[in-house]
Amino acid sequence: MDGLVEFKTDDGAVVVVEGVEDESGSRLVARADGTVQAARTFEGSLEGVRAAAESALRVFRDGSLKPDTVEIEFGVKLTAEAGALIAKSAVEGHLVVKLSWSPDGSSGGSGGSDGSPEPAPGSPEATPVS
Repeated sequence: MDGLVEFKTDDGAVVVVEGVEDESGSRLVARADGTVQAARTFEGSLEGVRAAAESALRVFRDGSLKPDTVEIEFGVKLTAEAGALIAKSAVEGHLVVKLSWSPDGSSGGSGGSDGSPEPAPGSPEATPVS
């Protein structure tokens, strides 16, 4: 188990998380209870992750694809010195991006004879059953 890292929020609350080991081999000196005091506030540590999320969203929303929804998922690791890091998967940074579009007829109010939306072509509901 990696050590515990104590972050303070901007309003003074304490957040304790399981931190990751520094890969350089150096270790911060922990208090008697084994907890290391973080160099930044909790919010300050997450600021870089927020900026990365905003940038990624801007890339996918403003591009030529024009999705109706964008979903971005990535892991975050917290360290006492560096704050929040985007977690890696194997050797590379881990980022999952999901883009989705609504069928053309769904937003225009068209649908089945009972007013319900028609299923998307190729969906199980749209496939005739013999």
